[in-house]
Amino acid sequence: MAKNDAPTGSPESLTLLLQRADSGDRAAAGRILPLVYDELRRLAAAKMAREAPGQTLQPTALVHEAWLRLGGDHQPRWENRAHFFGAAAEAMRRILIDAARRRQAQRHGGGQVRLNLDEVELASDPLHSEALLAINEALEKFAAHDAAKAELVKLRYFAGLSHEEAARALGIAVPTAKQWWTYAKAWLYREIKL
Repeated sequence: MAKNDAPTGSPESLTLLLQRADSGDRAAAGRILPLVYDELRRLAAAKMAREAPGQTLQPTALVHEAWLRLGGDHQPRWENRAHFFGAAAEAMRRILIDAARRRQAQRHGGGQVRLNLDEVELASDPLHSEALLAINEALEKFAAHDAAKAELVKLRYFAGLSHEEAARALGIAVPTAKQWWTYAKAWLYREIKL
């Protein structure tokens, strides 16, 4: 295997494909969607498996909506894997927030309720509209405080990435990702508790 022909599933190959597509390589551009779609579908399925019963949003719909929000067939220039998956995590976050707001408006007349972060384990508890909205509000404040750590939260919580996957996407060490996650959870807990 040549140096530039990394296995399709590796982070290096996606970055390489993004660069080749940006340079006008149509074959590379044609290989991006299936590669990215499969990974996003896997992440969405894992995230949706934690949803409360009766959830109408399906993993395939989440991936399709995220893809459309990212630009559909007219994708912007992606610098690398981290840039793409950061944008994908943000798109998924916004989709889930929009869905939570619609559910809340239908069930509760639009009133928002803050929840204690102890009641919402960031990476494992089913998403409930009130909790999701409270976390989103706190996350927006956290992003103003520390954008890099907020990106980690988006990748872990909204895109369902593991510590290892999020660290790789952000280009940081796994221990750093774990430290950032601990800090972010404490910060968000304090913000939601107030």
